[in-house]
Amino acid sequence: MIAELFRKVLGRGRSVNRPKLTIHSVKSHGVRREDISPCALRVTESLQKAGFEAFVVGGAVRDLLIGRAPKDFDVATNATPEQVKKVIRRSRIIGRRFQIVHALCNDEVVEVSTFRALQAAPEDDQAADEHGRLIRDNVFGSQEEDALRRDFTVNALFYNPNKEEVWDYFDGLGDIRAKRLRMIGEPAQRYREDPVRMLRAVRFAAKLSFTIDHAARKPILELADLLSNVPSARLFDEMLKLLLSGHSVECLRQLRAEGLHHGLLPLLDVVLDEPEGARFVELALTNTDKRIAEDKPISPGFLFASLLWHQVRLGAARIESQGELPTPALYLAMDEVLDAQKEKLAIPRRFDAVMKEIWSMQQRFMQRGGQRPYRLLEHPRFRAAFDFFVLRAASGEVDADIARWWEEFQHADDTDREAMLIVEDKPKRRRKRGPRRKKPAGENNSSTLDTSSKHAESDEDD
Repeated sequence: MIAELFRKVLGRGRSVNRPKLTIHSVKSHGVRREDISPCALRVTESLQKAGFEAFVVGGAVRDLLIGRAPKDFDVATNATPEQVKKVIRRSRIIGRRFQIVHALCNDEVVEVSTFRALQAAPEDDQAADEHGRLIRDNVFGSQEEDALRRDFTVNALFYNPNKEEVWDYFDGLGDIRAKRLRMIGEPAQRYREDPVRMLRAVRFAAKLSFTIDHAARKPILELADLLSNVPSARLFDEMLKLLLSGHSVECLRQLRAEGLHHGLLPLLDVVLDEPEGARFVELALTNTDKRIAEDKPISPGFLFASLLWHQVRLGAARIESQGELPTPALYLAMDEVLDAQKEKLAIPRRFDAVMKEIWSMQQRFMQRGGQRPYRLLEHPRFRAAFDFFVLRAASGEVDADIARWWEEFQHADDTDREAMLIVEDKPKRRRKRGPRRKKPAGENNSSTLDTSSKHAESDEDD
């Protein structure tokens, strides 16, 4: 069964060898059980004591072997979700298509999944769509089957904390040492099964500073259009992971190099080809990467507002040139841009309000007189909007002196703020006068002079 499955997954009829399991001792890989989170240790030990197999898997093992601290830990086991729940007291089963278990330890959550196997076969019309994308692959299997259904060799490693061993079916440890990202199986077929793997290849290569293996890279440009067949919600999730990877600038460059950026963020395609827009986007992503490195919170709404801002500006200028007032033009442009990208990426509507508030507040930073600066400071979204304005100033889009003024104003005391206010010159509004009264016939010069004098006084009063 496994040999047949392996032929289907790795070659669709090609002659291939079975995966060869290599067990690496701690002397060869250096990962100790102390490097595993207490919760993941507790889960694996509990399952093993109950008679099941249990390993730390995936990205956590990969990161530990590279020398990075994993953000979270996942566990794979041959126990079913119901069996896991019986063993792990504080846990809950989640998911519909494929159930997994969340094990809870104080603030930490460890995801526990049952070994999985690919069910799809070439003749199974219900398992894949017309493009080859798998739509049904949720079947429990063995550890070997679970390894071969994973995408890249560096993500198919299993760590046994009890014996401090790394179980390696595809020389993933060798690829880590070579800084190489290699696909398990025939790359074109794996991309057809799940086109998102092309985005994952870019994300992992950028995040890990790895080189995509030639065989894995070659089909990407040809198959890039398959991403249009991916559900928009899933595409958004993967794009968000890429942008919040902490290496978003490099990810974006890699996307362009592989020809994958077109269509992911409609309208962003144009931005990346325009120096002004590209400069702003790169600054926004660099700022995001820096905040992630400093473990500061990140707002997806702010990030997407930055990515789409250039097109909002262009749209507002176009609409305004057609005779619309600035503020209505801006709001019409916002709706245009958001509607256009939703056809593909499906940014959740909960981010719309954040983006619109950030965009609409930009005009208010130009007003620095009267009570308007005070009212703007009280806005709950002020900090995000100000950070956005600072990015615009850094890119040369607005006067940097205005950004510095706002930086000082928000930290000044009441007296200094009052002195900082800028009085805006306004043209005097003159009251319109009615038509001049005709002089009665026979009126003498003196009366004319008197009338002129009165009009002169009236003008002064106006």
